[in-house]
Amino acid sequence: MRWAGFSCQFTGFLKSYGNIIPNMNKLHAKPLHRALFRILRPLARLLLRNGVPYGEFSELVKRAYVEAAMEDFPGKGRKPTDSGAAVMTGLTRKEVKRQREILGGEHTGKLEGLHTNRASRVVSGWVHDSVFQDSDGHPATLAFNGAQGFCELVKKYSGDMPPRSVLNELLRVGMVSMDNDAGKVTLIQRAFVPTEDSEEMLQFFGEDVSDLIATVDHNLVRGEGDEPPFFQRTLTYNNIPPEVVSQWRAYAAEQSQNMLEQMDSWLGPKDRDVSGSQDDAAVQESFRTGISVFYFEEAVSSASKRVRSI
Repeated sequence: MRWAGFSCQFTGFLKSYGNIIPNMNKLHAKPLHRALFRILRPLARLLLRNGVPYGEFSELVKRAYVEAAMEDFPGKGRKPTDSGAAVMTGLTRKEVKRQREILGGEHTGKLEGLHTNRASRVVSGWVHDSVFQDSDGHPATLAFNGAQGFCELVKKYSGDMPPRSVLNELLRVGMVSMDNDAGKVTLIQRAFVPTEDSEEMLQFFGEDVSDLIATVDHNLVRGEGDEPPFFQRTLTYNNIPPEVVSQWRAYAAEQSQNMLEQMDSWLGPKDRDVSGSQDDAAVQESFRTGISVFYFEEAVSSASKRVRSI
């Protein structure tokens, strides 16, 4: 277990990241390169599978460098300049200007993520709003029309979206079932899980990996007197027999889903979109926050257990 720069070793590994403050000089460059290679290796596989050549990826990296230099490292009391960004990134001023102009003409997705789309808000309202719950506090089966029905739910939490369009989307991703004879809609899954290789899955990929890297960065650069590190843990074993993996996969999924639903029950009703206190939000500060859980597994050979250098 690692915490605040100290390490202990167990049969399995439960990793946490605390107050580690790196100085990005030559002493730390090699460990950083090794970490980056581990990140880039599966990313390269995903890019190649989706037909993204190196040149296209390189263009996106330049754009990310310029945006980070301009937004995250402003000069003291001065507006960021192309020259300053060029010095920091190693790009030419002409290239910085070109990338900045591209960034100025496109929406980067920072303000509105996939998790806040309208269909998701409808489901969140269904889960947390007592008007649309049964006597046990669970999401009720709703009539499509009528008082306290699905159309009313959509109108309350999705604005001007047609109820039929929202229903079709929820049916497509398997979150609801529809009894056409009775005209009733039932919520069968609380979490939005996109289909494989879908556009939604790729958007989740960008959002989730971005959040993880931002958390790691926060924990690395925080100072002694700053707020506590963001929670980050990983449970890892590397010698699990094949016959155990399928059982573990199912157990991990079940326990993780239970944990997320428990946290959702606590946090969801406090969201202004759900609580109905959105009218006061214009003058109040807001935070986007959450917990991300993912499962991983890979076959391990004796050779792969050896430490690789790059």
